[in-house]
Amino acid sequence: MSNTTPLLDVTGLTKHFPVKGGFPIRRTIGAVQAVDGLDFQVSEGESLGLVGESGCGKSTTGRLITRLLEPTGGKISYRGQDITHAGRKDLVPIRSEIQMIFQDPYASLNPRQTVGKIISGPMEINGIQPSGGREKRVRELLEIVGLNPEHYNRFPHEFSGGQRQRIGVARALALEPKLIVADEPVSALDVSIQAQVVNLLQKVQKDLGIAFVFIAHDLAVVRHFSHRVAVMYLGKIVEVADRDDLYGNPRHPYTRALLSAVPEATAEEDAPARERIRLTGDVPSPLNPPSGCRFRTRCWKATEKCATEMPPLVQVEGNKPGHLTACHYPETQETVPAPRAAKDPEAAA
Repeated sequence: MSNTTPLLDVTGLTKHFPVKGGFPIRRTIGAVQAVDGLDFQVSEGESLGLVGESGCGKSTTGRLITRLLEPTGGKISYRGQDITHAGRKDLVPIRSEIQMIFQDPYASLNPRQTVGKIISGPMEINGIQPSGGREKRVRELLEIVGLNPEHYNRFPHEFSGGQRQRIGVARALALEPKLIVADEPVSALDVSIQAQVVNLLQKVQKDLGIAFVFIAHDLAVVRHFSHRVAVMYLGKIVEVADRDDLYGNPRHPYTRALLSAVPEATAEEDAPARERIRLTGDVPSPLNPPSGCRFRTRCWKATEKCATEMPPLVQVEGNKPGHLTACHYPETQETVPAPRAAKDPEAAA
């Protein structure tokens, strides 16, 4: 990270969804703590991977960054400007610079509009008239994402999932953004197509210098794409580090458990079996998260301190600069975890 102002600076970001109940008067009886106090930064041209189990708050974080959702608390700064609760008028010049690629390419495209209309739509809304006209620019974007410019007048139902996601990428590029939030952009695609889309995004980032917040649960894809990786668990970031440092030296028990679940192929028959960590129980409900460390109910190292004190996300001894961990008892390279046996032998991290 450079000493200059980061492109995106998130501090204490929180989003609680109220839960209504009671009859006949519906009143707030609780709140789903989807995101609870996130701190991270993204520099210009950088890619930050956001990983974690389903329901940990990754997608909600992406929608908060793009201001598709209103934060409950915290602060979002873009290029030094506070946009946390900015109104619609204040967001107009920023909307074009922060774009999003949605998870489902079948649901994110209007089936009644042609590809040309879908991609040129953002330009029309923002009153942008490229040199040569919008149609020429759309055809250029189609070529950039690996589609035929002649597809301009076709409809979404005429394309495969991978092609539809490429259309979504072209739409995100239409306004020449500085930051793209990619919300699991390949999870709905066949494995054979995932690599093509990820490589496309990498090429776009390299050629155009766009920063990415890459949300995914596939750790192999995140390692391939991201410069830095942040690991989320139950609405909180538990570890963030440079890609190679995080994968080579995970310090949080949850990160270590996640990485142990990644399939690894080896051609050597006598290769030592890699340690496999099986976690007990289910992820607690965000309606009533555990006190202290939220991972303590599934952690083999948990003590009374973990139940009473929330571990801060800080640099622990032995970590490289920028490698932050939220754990009272961080792992070391020599640590050989001995987790409790899972009640369900098929349970996976």
